[in-house]
Amino acid sequence: MATQTLTKWVIDPMHSEVHFKVKHLVISTVTGSFKSFEGTLETENDDFTDANIEFSLDVNSIDTNQDQRDGHLKSAEFFDSEQFPKISFKSTSFKKTDGDEYELKGDLTIKGITNPVTLSVEHGGSAADFYGNTKAGFDITGKIHRKQFGLTWDGVTEAGSVVLGDEIKLAISLQLTKQA
Repeated sequence: MATQTLTKWVIDPMHSEVHFKVKHLVISTVTGSFKSFEGTLETENDDFTDANIEFSLDVNSIDTNQDQRDGHLKSAEFFDSEQFPKISFKSTSFKKTDGDEYELKGDLTIKGITNPVTLSVEHGGSAADFYGNTKAGFDITGKIHRKQFGLTWDGVTEAGSVVLGDEIKLAISLQLTKQA
């Protein structure tokens, strides 16, 4: 009986980005990113189907290009980075849907609250870099509802406008390095 070889891939943080967008005052969008994160993908298949994916990011690395807002997001009113310094994701399913398109399902944990999420993934391909390392690229998109993860802060302006939308759009570009 033949055994499959497990291939491990590790995120290359120098060529990867984690971005999010949220509506502000219902009329515009604020974009932010997380600068510090790590993750792995383990697979038995050349096309990555059924891969096991784990990912975490450092809440204190949040950057919305505005220090005061970043401080508020790290506070107990939002992410409470002192008590919950990491956001984590663990896949439950990674299935090819069409060509280079995949559906990624998994458990996302924010502020100690775990909920299932479904994300869309586009595999950009694989290539060797200048040093002979095999790289694979993926673009991941999806939406989550912040209140399901305990991010319940709400503000209303004097005119009655909601300050912050509930839906968070995710846009993640990852380059992974195949491990020897």
